[in-house]
Amino acid sequence: MDYNQTLDYLYSRLPMFNRVGASAYKKDLHNTIELCKRLGNPENRFKSIHVAGTNGKGSTSHMLAAILQTAGYKTGLYTSPHLLDFRERIRINGEMIPENYVVDFVGAQQESIEEIEPSFFEATVAMAFQYFADEQVDIAVIEVGLGGRLDSTNVITPLLSVITNIGYDHMNLLGNTLGEIASEKAGIIKPGISAVIGEKQEASAGVFLNKAKEAGSELVFASEMYTVEGVTRDEEQRFLQVSLNDQLFELDLTGSYQAKNVCTVLASVEQLRKQGYRLPNDIVKSALKKVKSLTGLMGRWQTINESPLIICDTGHNEDGIREVLKNIESTPHKKLHVVLGMVNDKDSGKILSLLPRSATYYFCQPDLERAKPVQQLRDEAATCGLEGRVFDSVKSALNAAKANAPTDDLIFVGGSTFVVAEVL
Repeated sequence: MDYNQTLDYLYSRLPMFNRVGASAYKKDLHNTIELCKRLGNPENRFKSIHVAGTNGKGSTSHMLAAILQTAGYKTGLYTSPHLLDFRERIRINGEMIPENYVVDFVGAQQESIEEIEPSFFEATVAMAFQYFADEQVDIAVIEVGLGGRLDSTNVITPLLSVITNIGYDHMNLLGNTLGEIASEKAGIIKPGISAVIGEKQEASAGVFLNKAKEAGSELVFASEMYTVEGVTRDEEQRFLQVSLNDQLFELDLTGSYQAKNVCTVLASVEQLRKQGYRLPNDIVKSALKKVKSLTGLMGRWQTINESPLIICDTGHNEDGIREVLKNIESTPHKKLHVVLGMVNDKDSGKILSLLPRSATYYFCQPDLERAKPVQQLRDEAATCGLEGRVFDSVKSALNAAKANAPTDDLIFVGGSTFVVAEVL
């Protein structure tokens, strides 16, 4: 098989959560353990940092990777989902895994894949671990796919466990209360391994403290270590300027919600320094100013056009949308246009109820099985007082918004990672 045929094989052969939802989620680690065993347990041949959380785990993972590689460490990065290219999921020092490695891995493991019948995510995790081991990375930042305790990545024993925050998402799989969801995320805390929790939240703090005590692990809350004293953007809107503990940090990730994530990152850096990693402050500041170019991160409050201003963001749950709305409010514009699509297994009612009624909406659906039918989305939006037209594709919805928006308007694209992916 060539590269495209290899991807077609993976997509068609293996259930993919991004496309079909909960039916692709395997509620145990058996398949990953077996795949890794047949590969000689590559996850034990490199050091790692494990990152979970409801929102912010992707940005946090990329920031940590940027800092480590800027400090001179050969750094692996495993994240999901990808936006444009499957190989975005697996990187070393920002460079995507080569196509020929993907082809060779799948070819060599085809018999195991067909015997074990893993999910798409499980096979991808095994591929990433093998690649990082083969390339002898100094350290790899591993982002959890979903949850933590039963996530395929949870076969590693990391140097550090990081949990960004807890919010309502994937309740059909993780639980209906913040405590239940926190319990699943806390599953990445390993015996004797330090843990950083981004936000100390009343509903979840006790869960993490109990888990850490049970595991004999040091635990710190980043929100207790760092105080955000101010958040602004530079005149050209290219950098987010965050004042923390009398220090100024500039981030090329300009969503205001990154202020929370940078606290988590800095607390994680402190823990890594205790373990002997050379991460001086000037390196940290330099890396945070160029996370996108160092790691290839996309889709986080990303400007894709200047006139009219078009911004996309992958925030897709209640907390994520609240943060998006804060950014919209702080962005100068005359009228707001929203290109909106969602997936079927989200609590769309709560999200739609948060959106501004004064905006003009362009309803669409991303091209995947999980997509919420666009007519259904429009009908649900109407019950929340949101008005707009229905379009047969993300592209046609965006084109209509661009045709209707004068240069001083703002077009926001979001509601789903997959809507953002199609726009990009």
